[in-house]
Amino acid sequence: MNAPFKLRPYQQEAVDATLAHFRKTDESAVIVLPTGAGKSLVIAELARLAKRKILVVTHVKELVEQNHAKYQSYGLTGGVFSAGLKRKESHHQVTFASVQSVSANLDQFRDEYSLVIIDECHRVSGEETSQYQRIIELLRQQNDSLKVLGLTATPYRLAMGWIYRYHYRGFVRGEDDKPFQYCIYELPLNYMINRGYLTRPELVNAAVAQYDFSALPQDRFGEYAERDVNQLLSKHKRVTRAIIEQVVELAAERQGVMIFAATVEHAREVAGYLPEHETALITGATDLKDRDLLIQRFKQRQLKYLVNVSVLTTGFDAPHVDFIAILRPTQSVSLYQQIVGRGLRLDEGKQDCLVIDYAGNHVNLHHPEVGEPKPNPDSEPVQVFCPGCGFANIFWGKTDDDGRVIEHYGRRCQGLLEPVDRVQDERPQQCDYRFRFKECPHCGAENDIAARNCHQCQKAIIDPDDQLRDALKLKDAMVIRCAGISLVADGSKLKITYHGENGEEVGESFDFSKPGQRAVFNRLFGRRFANSQAPQAFRSADEVLELEALLPAPDFVIARKQKHYWQVQERVFDYQGQFRKANEV
Repeated sequence: MNAPFKLRPYQQEAVDATLAHFRKTDESAVIVLPTGAGKSLVIAELARLAKRKILVVTHVKELVEQNHAKYQSYGLTGGVFSAGLKRKESHHQVTFASVQSVSANLDQFRDEYSLVIIDECHRVSGEETSQYQRIIELLRQQNDSLKVLGLTATPYRLAMGWIYRYHYRGFVRGEDDKPFQYCIYELPLNYMINRGYLTRPELVNAAVAQYDFSALPQDRFGEYAERDVNQLLSKHKRVTRAIIEQVVELAAERQGVMIFAATVEHAREVAGYLPEHETALITGATDLKDRDLLIQRFKQRQLKYLVNVSVLTTGFDAPHVDFIAILRPTQSVSLYQQIVGRGLRLDEGKQDCLVIDYAGNHVNLHHPEVGEPKPNPDSEPVQVFCPGCGFANIFWGKTDDDGRVIEHYGRRCQGLLEPVDRVQDERPQQCDYRFRFKECPHCGAENDIAARNCHQCQKAIIDPDDQLRDALKLKDAMVIRCAGISLVADGSKLKITYHGENGEEVGESFDFSKPGQRAVFNRLFGRRFANSQAPQAFRSADEVLELEALLPAPDFVIARKQKHYWQVQERVFDYQGQFRKANEV
């Protein structure tokens, strides 16, 4: 059977990458394609090529229907297993299903499947009890060579970061286990826009008052409680009215407007300021029949404004949308990209898509590559070369006016070292260079700053919180929150003074004419010099003095009282724990 569609070059590349990967290994894999890139065509082509049973799962009925329709257009017959679509067919070679329906009927999926394809796979968590993981586990019981492929535009989750571990371009996304092992193909949004496959987003700063959600407390996923958001918004009804007045004014030359509200209460208020006969409001509580009817009317352009709360971020396709107004806060780069993606599909006569963020989310649509939550609002993606293997890492960090990296938050090099004679299924090794590290007191090995046991000798590493807590209990110990250091050289000797935030001082000296003391200084300070981007082996006190500005300061210093002076015993670098650091609120 010949395919009715000619795949775009990148779609064919994604298919080829999948076939090549699964010929070599059964390890799970991810394909990353921007919203609107035609993931359903890639799925249809893979399903067409499959010789054995495969299962295509996703989380909303609209995507089940869409993926099934693309496969059927090949002249092939596939099954649909979705309560929302009132169909429960599992006997076909290819079955398109909702994860909820399969999870609730696992006994009907005890055949041997060769491949599971998960659309919108960023929704897969690492928890074994999740619906996706339960399905995969069941199918693995029937076939221990089961292959799992995910497709997404946004390969990260709040509180987890990246959903895969290894990237085919030769870098790693962290040391922890992830739901998927390999990213085997990725296409950036810029590629799609520059080649005319997607509409150009016109990102505009709100010209009227914005909401300020920055003072609201966040949960562990970086999101806000609905009650807190409603309380804040209730005090800013004038702001909401002014925003919607601007939206209506700017919408005069636009075809379809989607407004993403913060809460149901907020959405009702927003809809109340819009022309009633041109507006639809959809929330999670909207009756499914009413919802489908409203969406159809919007797609047919009988309605101009579609106000929604968290329900139309995936699986919704209305190509004429050319104005996205974001009135809800989110720390999720993934959600933000999904929202904007609703307006990037091509349509006749559509020149661009106006995107205005009224919630101050500050997401860089084109460069979300860090994939982890920002450590602070001033952070930006910075390139940091590994002194060990030369890999160009991308971390959150800060730069000076000349663009030089003055600080970054990376811990370990993300570069992958390919073995010379790699055997099948052998995973590549991550470069072991660490920009931030906790030294093992037993063997001297460098460990992640959150490690509890040494990766080399397996012995327990003293917890810095325990160190500080124990020192604070002692009458003859002093703990200072170090706010900075100052240096004085006297011949071969270098004196370091540690300054506490409340004016406390304690010092120590290193004699560079003595190899042992020189080695200790370089282990403590030279290895961490310039954020560990350019570690130094200093030979003299004068050399250190010349580069004093790039020398790191510890977060805490612990000293013990001797007869006539305080002796520094511990310097705690890169501290993470429950104690406040210097000058923190």
